[in-house]
Amino acid sequence: MRSGAHRRRQPFVSRGEFRLHCSKIWRVCQVYAIRFNEIRLCDAILFCYNNTKIIEKRGGAVDKRLKEKIVESFRSVLPITAVVFLISITIAPLETGSLTMFLCGAVMLILGMGLFQLGVDMAMMPMGEGMGVGITKSKKLWLVAVLCFAIGAVVTIAEPDLTVLANQVPSIPNPVLILTVAVGVGLFLVVALLRILFQIKLLHMLWVSYILVFVMAIFVPNEFIAVAFDSGGVTTGPITVPFIMALGIGMASIRSSGSQDDSFGLVALCSVGPILAVMLLGIVYHAAEAYFTPVVVPDVNTTQDAAMQFAQGLPAYLEEVAIALLPIIGMFVLYQLISRRFRGKALGRVIIGVLYTYAGLVLFLTGVNVGFMPVGYFIGGEVAASNLKWLLIPIGMLIGYFIVTAEPAVHVLNKQVEEISAGAISAKSMNLSLSLGVAVSVGIAMLRVLMGIPIYYFLVPGYAIALVLGFFVPNMFTAIAFDSGGVASGPMTATFLLPFAMGACEAVGGDILMDAFGVVAMVAMTPLITIQIMGFVSKRRMRAAERVLLIDVDALADRFVYYDEDEEGSGA
Repeated sequence: MRSGAHRRRQPFVSRGEFRLHCSKIWRVCQVYAIRFNEIRLCDAILFCYNNTKIIEKRGGAVDKRLKEKIVESFRSVLPITAVVFLISITIAPLETGSLTMFLCGAVMLILGMGLFQLGVDMAMMPMGEGMGVGITKSKKLWLVAVLCFAIGAVVTIAEPDLTVLANQVPSIPNPVLILTVAVGVGLFLVVALLRILFQIKLLHMLWVSYILVFVMAIFVPNEFIAVAFDSGGVTTGPITVPFIMALGIGMASIRSSGSQDDSFGLVALCSVGPILAVMLLGIVYHAAEAYFTPVVVPDVNTTQDAAMQFAQGLPAYLEEVAIALLPIIGMFVLYQLISRRFRGKALGRVIIGVLYTYAGLVLFLTGVNVGFMPVGYFIGGEVAASNLKWLLIPIGMLIGYFIVTAEPAVHVLNKQVEEISAGAISAKSMNLSLSLGVAVSVGIAMLRVLMGIPIYYFLVPGYAIALVLGFFVPNMFTAIAFDSGGVASGPMTATFLLPFAMGACEAVGGDILMDAFGVVAMVAMTPLITIQIMGFVSKRRMRAAERVLLIDVDALADRFVYYDEDEEGSGA
């Protein structure tokens, strides 16, 4: 009610009504936080209202966090375990011993993922981010480039996924393939760094890179094409992704612009390097005639036999993971001696995190290689050899939908996306988009196995759609999408889906190199489309949310901000 030229001060509203207004604006801000970055404003509103301290989560007790990680891993692994168990008792019956091995592998998978994720949080991410900051501070561009190349090559050689793939490629010696891929990653990590330093748009880099890829594919023997794209997928695994992503965050953090877009995209470009490198290898390298060695399903009858299989495989993975981590540890030690960045408890935390990472990877790789790989090969062959071989497509899609959540690097990416986007892109929505994308890709891969369709019939239009979508979505979504493609194709894909495709291909009499290989490439491609579609939808929601927010902020200001109309009119 007005009196003269003055507006009477409104009475303060109830606690519940104020909270309702604040929470409404909070939800709207969350929708378009990437564009306006105003979430901190809503935090301040709620802080003042509640008159409480906002306490950051510093991690709590290690045992509590480990329990949380294991529970999270259990929820991720349980669906794929249930699917395989259902298939084993219906379409492709497993012997009791083989099923026991699979279930034991699942348990090791759960424990390994939990330990690994905790180790990544404690060690790999801080190490990578710290080294990214230190490298970028150097004013000598040539030194920065050399260091980035060395880091990219060393981390790639340490990647277990690459070793798994190399063991399954019959036409190229393991050291040749691994070193070729390592050089490709190192070179493109330098390219990614230069992109950040010179502020080049990621989409432009991706267009140039993939045009070069598909032009070079014209001159590459057909049997190398699928292997090349598979190499790009497996390169970005549980070792590479945390380190490279943290490296990118560290590099972007010292930029004056502080662009969030720069925090992503390194994995995307590092996935292109191996494709080009292996294609070039295919042009100049004359491979010997390839002889495919089928995956041997061990003869396991008792639980004791199953335990012996794991006991025999464990020493090899203890050694493999140690060799994989030693170069990274060596680089960190050298960096620490020069910079003295980590001190006291922080350094001790990194050391403990490395131990967790080591133990987690050993358990994970032992579980998937000993327990999952033979079962995947067996089930694929049994389904393809039956009268219901077309069931390969829906079964593959179902396995693909659930298997992506069991990838360790996926959890790392989702967490980073949620943190950097301030919750605007949730881990749940990322998981859903990735699961749908991988389901479609595995279905297409099984169609290729059954019909022998060349892979470039899918890769060319798929990447074309993904690159065109980049013009219609926010830059961050494009970067996240291309990062997700590399992350989705991890050790679970290499050790379960690829043997699954191999078993099916051998059963139908197809060409292993031409038809079975390429499943990793398909898994790496489809998330590029699904994540960007999510970005396109989100962009439309942002625009609608902006209009709603402006109305709500005006209403809130009018209700709680008081002023004298005479003073306003006089300019006082």
